[in-house]
Amino acid sequence: MGLAQTTPPETGNVEELAESLELAKTSPSSYPEILDAVTASILNIWEGFLGHTPFIVASLLMLVFTWLLAKVTGRVVFRFAKRTGRRPSLQHLLVRLAKIAIWVVGITFSAMVLFPGLTPAKALGGLGLLSVAVGLAFKDVFENFFAGILILWNFPFEAGDVIKCENVEGRVEQVDVRNTVIRRTTGELVIVPNLFLFKNPVEILTNRNKRRFTIIVGVGYSVDMAGAVKVIEQAVEACESVRDDEPIQIFPHAFADSSIEIEVTWWGGSTPLEERKSRGEVIRAVKRALDEAGMEIPFPYRTLTFSQPLALQGDDASTGGAAES
Repeated sequence: MGLAQTTPPETGNVEELAESLELAKTSPSSYPEILDAVTASILNIWEGFLGHTPFIVASLLMLVFTWLLAKVTGRVVFRFAKRTGRRPSLQHLLVRLAKIAIWVVGITFSAMVLFPGLTPAKALGGLGLLSVAVGLAFKDVFENFFAGILILWNFPFEAGDVIKCENVEGRVEQVDVRNTVIRRTTGELVIVPNLFLFKNPVEILTNRNKRRFTIIVGVGYSVDMAGAVKVIEQAVEACESVRDDEPIQIFPHAFADSSIEIEVTWWGGSTPLEERKSRGEVIRAVKRALDEAGMEIPFPYRTLTFSQPLALQGDDASTGGAAES
């Protein structure tokens, strides 16, 4: 049998193996040395903080000055906007935008004071990157914010108006930059995102101090139409809630199953309470006038037709016999 030949290891591998063995033999640092290192690191941090204290104080003073400047600027802008006769919502919008601009500039200068190496170009670049990141993270919040700005700038409704949007109807109590607070006529408070109001049609019920209302009145087919229209018109004209600066319109509307429908249209107040009061008064007046004139407001009638005559049978036998004969 021949002896196996062994290949000598390479010189580089031998050196790496020796270094590994030397490192393995090295004993770990003692706990006092570790404690000294940590203590020295904390002391360096504390000394750096103390050395940076003047910059921190200066940046805090800059923020305080920014707060005072924003407050004074808001008052000045509000007085100026009020003198120009702008809408209240637009006045508050201008105040908010002025304060936001002051705070952005003040925070930027405070950051430059806190970090002396920060230049205006770097600060604006960092602010741009931060705005992009925040915009992506809070997309819905910023959408509502910009929708609120457009609503405050262009939309014609104010706090106190009654509006209707989809299934939300009520009186506007407050218009903020992000949300609109609406109080329903039933008492509930609804917080509506401005983006919802911006994307959907909004009915402003109190944009004017009057609105048009319509009801349908049915009279019998035997009633004279011209006379019924005259009676209804006189009854509506006598109502206090009906405005006299707009015409009352009364027209026969359609042939119903058991009556002829007459459309009654008039103008009244624009608020929901005024609408309910006016409808109730007009309906009572029309019903009373038709009753006094002897004109029927019929119930639904049903006429049954049979192909053959029906035999009538009485309750007792005698009647039945007579009927059968």
